Amino acid sequence: MSRLRHDPLEEWRRTHYSSDISPELDGAKVTVFGWVEEVRDLGGIKFIVIRDKEGTVQITAHRKAISPKIVKKMDGLRKQAVVGVQGIVKKMEKAPRGAEIIPEEIKVLSSAPPTLPLDPTGRIPADIDVRLNARILDLRRPASRAIFRIRDVVLSAIRSFLSKHGYIEVCTPKIIASATEGGASLFPVAYFDKEAFLAQSPQLYKEQLVSDFEKVFEIGPIFRAEESRTQRHLSEVISVDTEEAFVTVEDVTKTLEEMIRYVFHTVEDRCKSELAILKHRLSLPKAPFERLTYDQILEELRGEGVDVPWGEDLLTPSLRILGKVHPSFYFITDWPTASKPFYIKVREDEPKICQAFDLMHAWNELASGGTRVDSKEQLIQRLKKQGLDPSSFEYHLKVFDYGMPPHAGWGMGLERLMMVITGKRNIREVTFFPRDRFRLVP
Repeated sequence: MSRLRHDPLEEWRRTHYSSDISPELDGAKVTVFGWVEEVRDLGGIKFIVIRDKEGTVQITAHRKAISPKIVKKMDGLRKQAVVGVQGIVKKMEKAPRGAEIIPEEIKVLSSAPPTLPLDPTGRIPADIDVRLNARILDLRRPASRAIFRIRDVVLSAIRSFLSKHGYIEVCTPKIIASATEGGASLFPVAYFDKEAFLAQSPQLYKEQLVSDFEKVFEIGPIFRAEESRTQRHLSEVISVDTEEAFVTVEDVTKTLEEMIRYVFHTVEDRCKSELAILKHRLSLPKAPFERLTYDQILEELRGEGVDVPWGEDLLTPSLRILGKVHPSFYFITDWPTASKPFYIKVREDEPKICQAFDLMHAWNELASGGTRVDSKEQLIQRLKKQGLDPSSFEYHLKVFDYGMPPHAGWGMGLERLMMVITGKRNIREVTFFPRDRFRLVP
């Protein structure tokens, strides 16, 4: 294949990452690529620290020992410039990992301006909005990169756990014809000559899919028009959803509990360096998680001097009190039927209570789920009771005519789980490009 015109790489290709450079490679010729993290000039010696996806490596040049051409290139380098370096590995006890690279050639692939909106090394702190405005630079900070390396491990662990337990991964539409849960937290979109909405949840589609595949899961975005700007809410988040046939709320509650523990153990095993960068000690959750009914929660709150009328949701002040009493994971079960979506099944022995749960960590809700309505007639009644028009859900209701099994499932916010795992208090810290009422870029 002929060489592309103006190919900046020419024949250069990476032979090693920064983490590969070690005393064992002493004398070996290597090619590395990365971003200039630091430039230090000590007169006769110049040090350049290059960062790639695995870490950093030190390039050491004695001015009298290298060609003037390389010296000139090094003198012109600025922080965050993209470079390639070919050179010889040399043992050096004081260098990172005990080795450095003596350059034989440097290729400058991209330059950077003399001043940047923030310090990508993280040594100079910056307000979170400043950091989000220059998010790509912010994601070069060691702490930010540690968060999203952990996130990658978390997603891998979730997929591994669910696959081992017989779930298959599905993808459901994010442009939908009718609201999944009703309410005002909808983003309408112009869909050709019709009105459509961004999906609040994959709920109805994953219920339909269990009638084909029995056990399904999805990891994907959901959209909620959150009016308030808090440290726990965004307009676009990643939701981890499961649905399973021939089970009830008790079964899927246990599955969620087991998955959380599996994820924590995986992170502890594989992310020691990232947790050290974040200075966060992971507290492994013990099983079983505490299970408290809605009535028990109200009683606890009354004991703390807070009276929540039966049937009302738990607001932030009440949740903060609960977080002090229950600082780790716990489930809230047996919710009032009117407080949960139309697809949650009611208890036959006590219809005012439904078969739903919320998974909490301290005062943060991480997940919710329950047994679903599997009768078409009951679902129509539930829709009407919540002021929704059954005709708008005809595409979903007709699936019940094809044989809908008893089923249950849950949905969990990935970002809120990441807050727990990384110890971060602001959901924007664990989101690549946060979206809320006031932020649409970058």
